[in-house]
Amino acid sequence: MNGILFRRLPVYSSVHTAINTSCAQCLYTRWESCIQKYDHSYKASLLNIRTLCLPNNNGLHISRSRQKSSVSHRTDTLELRRHLSFSAADMVGKMPKNIQPYFRLMRLDKPIGTWLLYLPCTWSIGLAAEPGSIPDLYMLALFGTGAVLMRGAGCTINDMWDRDFDRKVERTASRPIASGEITRFQSFFFLGGQLSLALCVLLCLNYYSIALGAASMSLVITYPLMKRITYWPQFVLGLAFNWGALLGWSAVKGSCDWSVCMPLYISGVMWTLIYDTIYAHQDKNDDVLVGVKSTALRFNERTKQWLTGFTMAMLTGLTVTGLSCDQALPYYASVTLIGVHLAYQVELFCV
Repeated sequence: MNGILFRRLPVYSSVHTAINTSCAQCLYTRWESCIQKYDHSYKASLLNIRTLCLPNNNGLHISRSRQKSSVSHRTDTLELRRHLSFSAADMVGKMPKNIQPYFRLMRLDKPIGTWLLYLPCTWSIGLAAEPGSIPDLYMLALFGTGAVLMRGAGCTINDMWDRDFDRKVERTASRPIASGEITRFQSFFFLGGQLSLALCVLLCLNYYSIALGAASMSLVITYPLMKRITYWPQFVLGLAFNWGALLGWSAVKGSCDWSVCMPLYISGVMWTLIYDTIYAHQDKNDDVLVGVKSTALRFNERTKQWLTGFTMAMLTGLTVTGLSCDQALPYYASVTLIGVHLAYQVELFCV
């Protein structure tokens, strides 16, 4: 309507040009951000939309040559960004073909699990730092290395146990052991290498921490079996994944202060129950078909209530931890933000 009106009144031609160009540019920008997700058709679609949105009529709009120049510039910019971007999957994809299956077995192409294992370590290392001091950077680096190795070892053990199950599930059928890219003997040998390197990291700690770290191996080995015998495998995963909440403190202080470490550890376990229950819901149908159990199947329609309870337990544990080691206002502000975020996640998931 506005376009028709402006075309009929020459006095408004400049306004009409500005408004149409502005609206077209806005539409183009919004579509561009969407189209970037689809690399195979990006260039063609971008040119088509640019042409449609910014026609060349009587010199009032951008010329076609300028359109092509703009598209070329934006395409070159996108290609440059793609070359400069870095992701774990890209890194693994650029490795020699014969070692890529081993990196995928470690899940190096999907590092979120490593972060979930590493973060509880950083919590306790940070809390163990002297007031006014930054956390021990050497310990953070050491535990980061250990997290990569132990997460890789855990995934290897899991895939060795679940080889037959993984073949029946679409999401896991392409895993290296299930697909036959790596034999069971090769995976066993590879597991030994990872555990040997992880032991070297562990031996850098004090004797108390060495014994404490070694105790976690029973959880790492048995976790994959839990889905066969209980609806609470996520709880066992939480016990294993949050061991760093105990180990980080003892590595800095020499032993665990259980008034600090235990509520922190429990908070971490609750956190794992939250995120891994949400994750388990995507595999519910496959889990029923292959005969494995999960908290997603156990909670079913009452998942929101359970997740809310876990959230409250986590926040309570973090608060008790803060009180036990004399934390200041920023700590409790952070706990509050965590609570808001988790409430949002639970509400978003259960809508």
